[in-house]
Parts: sequence; structure tokens; C-alpha cells
Amino acid sequence: MKIKVLIVDDSALIRSVMTEIINSQPDMEVVGVAPDPLVARELIKQTNPDVLTLDVEMPKMDGLDFLEKLMRLRPMPVVMVSSLTERGSEITMRALELGAVDFVTKPKISIQAGMREYTELITDKIRAASKARVRARTLPQPGADGHAQLPQLRNPLMSSEKLIIIGASTGGTEAIREFLMQMPSDCPGILITQHMPEGFTRSFAKRLDSLCKISVQEAAGNERVLPGHAYIAPGHSHLLLTRSGANYMTKIEQSEPVNRHRPSVDVLFRSAAQCAGKNAVGVILTGMGKDGAAGMLEMKTAGAYNFAQDEASCVVFGMPREAIAIGAAHEVGALQALPGMVLGYLATHGMRALRV
Repeated sequence: MKIKVLIVDDSALIRSVMTEIINSQPDMEVVGVAPDPLVARELIKQTNPDVLTLDVEMPKMDGLDFLEKLMRLRPMPVVMVSSLTERGSEITMRALELGAVDFVTKPKISIQAGMREYTELITDKIRAASKARVRARTLPQPGADGHAQLPQLRNPLMSSEKLIIIGASTGGTEAIREFLMQMPSDCPGILITQHMPEGFTRSFAKRLDSLCKISVQEAAGNERVLPGHAYIAPGHSHLLLTRSGANYMTKIEQSEPVNRHRPSVDVLFRSAAQCAGKNAVGVILTGMGKDGAAGMLEMKTAGAYNFAQDEASCVVFGMPREAIAIGAAHEVGALQALPGMVLGYLATHGMRALRV
């Protein structure tokens, strides 16, 4: 059974190239193309696609307006096709909040050749989207996380020496947002790798910073990891944890991709295993593939305590499934419960932090 894809884009060139890319795959086919959301609406009724690819900025109806209506009336897997600009990245973050599963970026130059170079990336994202659990979403508001108040962590030893290390991919932007919005202002320092291209992580961090009690920033490297702060791997580099004397520090590295990713979750998790050991708490969230599983097992071997998101609450149960399968996770829980589980563990075990 082939994956049925509907392409929505106002560019005839993009529609043509995307059609060529998708139809070149034995497991998927284009069932329709639309130059705007109004045409797309009728084609959805006629073709019942498994996945929709949707341009962000289009005539007649904005892509975000169409996506919001679609996710409210007929939720389905959507992959956004975005321009790699500051405005494009901010709009794409909004689209992910509205329920889009993932996004791909249009090349800045030589669009036709550039899109063909993205063939593997585009088709992988469509495959992942076809398996995604799609739900209508309520947009988050600053300070209104909709969850019970979680405990403040008043143990300075724990806050300064314990760390939370998070990895995610497909569906991860919203999972990370939900997790961080429940973190109290005195939580341990947090390092995050989310698979995301260069140019988007800054908008992602900025959006989270506006919503969360903690401070969230794109990691620049050589920052001291502070309690109440989260550091997100930039889209062009691996993020690693290092030490300088008694302090944990961030490190940015543009070495080769790992598991086809840079940033890679495995790289972050392995650095946490080496530098933090039993002071680290690992969290692996929704995502396609297996990046992070081996690194999380190394964290466990080094004494860290690890949590994995459960299948029912994942958009794509790839990365957590792999980590669970190899025995890297100590506990598995729904996304809504994970922040409380992590903080509960830290409250119980914080005093055992080791001075190095």
C-alpha cells in the first residue's frame, strides 16, 4: 500500500520537483497537487491523502490559517515546506504548534537542483509523517501550562550539580515545549538536542523562552550550565557537555554527522555519560530513527537515570522505542507525566550528587 501524498504549493516548479521526488519512491505516490489551500480543500475530499505537504506562504489563504482550520476539522499528517529565512523559521515554529508533524526547507539558490539533493530527507519525513499520531492542539500561552503545579526544587546542591539531558526529533518541538513549560525556575540546568536545520533553532529557543519559567537559549558554546537555564543545540553543530573545574560547560562542535544528524542526540548523551555520570538524568522524546539510543545506554552504564516517552503520547515512537528495546531507559511515561517523574526522581536523589 503506497503512501498517498497531496502537494500544496503556489510554485509550479516546487510542485513539479516534489512530484518527481515522491513518485520516484516505490512506497509513495502523489495523488494531487494544488496551487493554493482552496484547491487543496477539494482535493483532500477527493483523494483522502495520507500526508499533506504544505507551503508556508501562499495566495488566497495563508498556509497557517489553512493548517489551523485543517487540524481543527480534519486532523492529518502535514509536512511544511518552508523558506530558510528568519520570518520563515518563526512561521514554521507556529505551524508545528498548530499540529504540523515536521518541515523541510527550500534551498536559497538553485531550487530545482537543491530540492533533488533533499530527496532522502523529504521522503524520510513523509514516511515518518505517514505513521504519526496527529492530534488537534491548543496553542500555548505564557505562564498557562494547564498542568498541576510541580514542586520547586530548593536544594542548591542538586540544582547546581544535577543536569537534565534531552533528545528528540520528529514531533519533538512541541514535546520539548510541553516538558519545559512544566520546569520550575530552580530546576537543574538542561541541555537539549532537537533535530532541526540551521536557522530554525534560534527561533525555537526564542519562542520557548517567551513561554517558560526558565531561561531558554540557543547554545553558543563555552557557556556555564546554570540552574533554571536550558541550552538548545544550534542547527549547524553538535552540542556537548564538558567540565571546567567544578563547572559544567557547553561545547559546540562541527564534526561529522552521527546517525546522519548534526546535531546528534547520541553525541550529547555520550558527552553527558563521560562528564556527568550519575549526576545526569536522560530524557528521550518522540522522534524518527534510533539516534540517542546508544548514547542513552552509555549514560545508564555511567550511572545516569533515564526516562523515555511512551508510545501513546509520541508523534513518532522511533527513538524512544529503540532506547527502550536496548534497556537504556529506567522508566517510561506519557509526555504529560514525564516532567513530574523527572522532578520527583531529582527531589528524591538530589542529595546524592557527587562533588567533582
